[in-house]
Amino acid sequence: MYKFSDITTIILAGGLGTRIRDLVSDRPKVLAEIKGKPFIFHLLNQLASLNIKEVIISTGYMADEVEKALGSNYNGLKLQYSQEEKPLGTAGALRFASVKINSPECLIMNGDSFVEFELDPLRSFHRKKNAGITMVVKKIDDIKRFGVVELNSNNEIIRFVEKGSLVGEGFINAGVYLMESELINTIPLKMPCSLEYDFFPMQVSKSLFAHEVSGSFIDIGTHESFYGADKFFERIEL
Repeated sequence: MYKFSDITTIILAGGLGTRIRDLVSDRPKVLAEIKGKPFIFHLLNQLASLNIKEVIISTGYMADEVEKALGSNYNGLKLQYSQEEKPLGTAGALRFASVKINSPECLIMNGDSFVEFELDPLRSFHRKKNAGITMVVKKIDDIKRFGVVELNSNNEIIRFVEKGSLVGEGFINAGVYLMESELINTIPLKMPCSLEYDFFPMQVSKSLFAHEVSGSFIDIGTHESFYGADKFFERIEL
């Protein structure tokens, strides 16, 4: 019998980290040291605390270094790897890893951001809305460096707005998605494709919903956020 804690979880860890390349020139971004350990360890600790059992790490740039650092088990998690042969983008990498999915739903996490969330409320929301994709979103006071997610009163995502287009408060993509596995199989195989810029906008007005969380959020995509990450994780108990 399928239990939700058995859900296949995929971490998208193949990015180059172009914007902080000068800070992590000798390693992939997910291995950037934050509070004494590689950033991806914080994500894995979070998944372990949510009682997830198995994680697929989708790798690309310096894939061997990621696998060497993590091995096949970490903090009670069984780890597998899906190594793209060429850069496929976030959607392409997800589709390439999809052959390893063994659950009707799939939990997907960006490898360069962290948000506090609970699994059961996310699942309940996803099923109540009969969603194909549920994106975890966070309301922040200053959206200028983020793309913005616009919602209707039913929490359906109705539009994505490019970063820098709006100011003030708003909802941002927090980098965690619950997706029906069969929907992942509609992404073209072995073709470069972005979740954020290609696939998600195509799902607007279909079955794309936003689940708001109040937990803390950080990404390590800029120098400022990278340097603030140590203090961020001092406040997070994992």
